[in-house]
Amino acid sequence: MTANMIKGKGYRGALRYNLDKVEKGVAEVLDHNFVEASEKSIMKEIQMIKAMRPNLQKFFYHTSINFPPNEDLTNAAMIQIGNDYLQQSGFTQHQYIMFRHHDADHPHLHILVNRIGYDGKVLSDSNDFARCEKILRHLEKKYNLTEVISSPQATKRAITKNEIEMMKRTNDPSIKIWLQATIKKVFEDNPRMTTQEFSKALEGKGINLLFNQASTGYVSGVSYGYGDFMITGSKLGNDFKWTVIKHKIDYKQERDLTLIRQVNDCTKSIDHSKGINDLPGKSKSLYLPASRSFSNGAASLFNDLSHNHNLYTENPPQLDSDPLRLRRKRKKKRKGLRL
Repeated sequence: MTANMIKGKGYRGALRYNLDKVEKGVAEVLDHNFVEASEKSIMKEIQMIKAMRPNLQKFFYHTSINFPPNEDLTNAAMIQIGNDYLQQSGFTQHQYIMFRHHDADHPHLHILVNRIGYDGKVLSDSNDFARCEKILRHLEKKYNLTEVISSPQATKRAITKNEIEMMKRTNDPSIKIWLQATIKKVFEDNPRMTTQEFSKALEGKGINLLFNQASTGYVSGVSYGYGDFMITGSKLGNDFKWTVIKHKIDYKQERDLTLIRQVNDCTKSIDHSKGINDLPGKSKSLYLPASRSFSNGAASLFNDLSHNHNLYTENPPQLDSDPLRLRRKRKKKRKGLRL
């Protein structure tokens, strides 16, 4: 299972979105603890509880739990999983409503919760990412569901639900996915490169390296740039961290000290203004025109990374340079975490 978590100020928008799905016949209400499952009644009850904490801004919690397509879950099983998730998350005295959606190729459950309890206490959101991930792994075992590798053990950051949906709509893969596939292909072609060969190989693909180098020459991390996009190795996955990379290549700190400084100087001269936190969409990734996506060698790797969403073609990527299109993408930016 994977989950997306969103915390916000408004309950009505998400409620209306899900109720509209119900009216269209592509979703159904599974469970709730309100008097009735209507927008007017629910919002009235929400406001009564919200009045106990009028100054709290982000009182709304929304999570969507996504199951693999091969999981054939009954409504009763999904309700049980949803209630277990709420119980283990600490939402034992809170208003909630659950929706099951039928408009995707995999089962998924939406849960809307008021973080303010009936007693006026607010459930802390401290370490909620780690707590939620732990709960998901426990529920997978409890209900004999397909187990997902936890993020600390993942060698590459998984493709997100938003990335999949965006790629389906636009047929455009993200730069993050392209970087993962391309860097892996470079290592496949030359598994024991020197630091200089590693830098040159990526430069030939249009990828710039930026090392986190101390004045002593010690390197503690690496980031990857493409055009005006820059992302740290840890955000690509464990396989792309410097602690792993330095053991894959022939790296010597004293020998490569000057080389790494030169590489950094070259990369710093490029405007990497679109860092990972500035990018549109929850997936925080720019998207590449599908006609300019992947070399033949990286195609199978991308196919694996994207769970067989065949969205690659034969050429290197080209960044979107249309300012209007980028502004429109930024307007759609949402805050959330994928687990």
